[in-house]
Amino acid sequence: MLETMEIDSRGDFALWAIEAAKQIVSEQGFDLAKAARDGSEEDLRSAGNALGQAITSVLLEVYDGLLEGVPAA
Repeated sequence: MLETMEIDSRGDFALWAIEAAKQIVSEQGFDLAKAARDGSEEDLRSAGNALGQAITSVLLEVYDGLLEGVPAA
């Protein structure tokens, strides 16, 4: 995600999660659907892996943001 957002409440997090999901689906969902319709098994696997990686990346981005400013144990 390109923008920085301060999350102060559960509602803020929910809005962020919805926007992140919309961005991921718009970027990766079409490729997955196209591969499912027209592609080979390898194309489908590749598109599915790209979608999974996008989800993983955004979750790690949130986790890293949660740890900012937290003293190391």
